[in-house]
Amino acid sequence: MAALFLALMFAGTDAQLSATFYSSTCPNVSTIVRNVIQQELRSDVRIAASLIRLHFHDCFVDGCDGSILLDDSDTIQSEKTARPNDDSVRGFPVVDDIKTAVENVCPGVVSCADILAIAAEASVSLSGGPSWDVLLGRRDSRTANRQGANDSLPSPFESLDRITTTKFSNVGLDTTDLVALSGAHTFGRAQCRTFRQRLNTSNPDPNLDADYLETLRQTCGGADNTLTDMDPSSPDDFDNNYFTNLQNNRGLLQTDQDLFSTPGANTVAIVNRFASSQSDFFDSFVQSMIKMGNISPLTGSSGEIRSDCKRVN
Repeated sequence: MAALFLALMFAGTDAQLSATFYSSTCPNVSTIVRNVIQQELRSDVRIAASLIRLHFHDCFVDGCDGSILLDDSDTIQSEKTARPNDDSVRGFPVVDDIKTAVENVCPGVVSCADILAIAAEASVSLSGGPSWDVLLGRRDSRTANRQGANDSLPSPFESLDRITTTKFSNVGLDTTDLVALSGAHTFGRAQCRTFRQRLNTSNPDPNLDADYLETLRQTCGGADNTLTDMDPSSPDDFDNNYFTNLQNNRGLLQTDQDLFSTPGANTVAIVNRFASSQSDFFDSFVQSMIKMGNISPLTGSSGEIRSDCKRVN
């Protein structure tokens, strides 16, 4: 229902996205994408979280246009080496595998931007989360925006107010979207460098459960790129445990815990609602993913359909 409502809401706008966009030109595209991810999950359980993060990091920089997938070239400064992405975003070879599989069946038809959107939905549903009708019809950019990635992507070190009023508001997303989309941290891993400041021996974060603090200190005794579960209770499942973790002061990133521990923040009630009802979380997450996927897509004759997601045609 949420997907249908938003599809109707966007009908007639400049977005021109539709759940049936490929119904005649590549009707099996979602199945093709899903099969590649399902195969990859057998050897890399992290890939589902990595693929949804690629879609997120794509959409927040000049819209959902596949720009994050472009490599450096004589004319392009890749977003892959922007501060929020460098040595952090992953899953590019799997996107290439998906693109190859799709091109083998429907050459020159499906954009890389749409592949990211379909992969995000498949990653969530294959991990136990909700499914939805992905709105499609995006085209691929012919350029990237490294500075835009540096400026626009939320950082785990920023305040809740800045993320809400600047990063999310700038792309038309509200507080409920922030909390719902943060719920994607219910699976995947994070590097110790993204939260080490909370473990300071002389001045640890007071909003961090004492036992969890000691566990994280032991985990992060070595290199900054050591990985730890975003959700220690069910690290590979898409569920609402992320929100109960916040209630128990077991949010991994500062920006996670701030959703619950910031005095007077209107995010607290949303966290409580999602913690008490997984179905409410799932419904809101679907709506927020569709809204995010509708950020400034290239449609019609804009952009192109890349034959190789790493480079322009």
